[in-house]
Amino acid sequence: MTGKTRPIEKFAQAAAKCSAEATVYGKCILADYTAVSKDMCAKEFMKLKDCYLVRVCSLVISDHVNC
Repeated sequence: MTGKTRPIEKFAQAAAKCSAEATVYGKCILADYTAVSKDMCAKEFMKLKDCYLVRVCSLVISDHVNC
């Protein structure tokens, strides 16, 4: 394998740096997991998604590729 990082490895690195956001989202879902509905935790999900995107883009940019 070359020195290039696989996309799943980049995602794993990004996910590891978003544990606080993941915890908040998980607690929101867990609070009423028997009645999960669309957009129930949309605010928490968007914060988690934004964290992932920032982290993944920073990893991609560090590899000299546009995000």
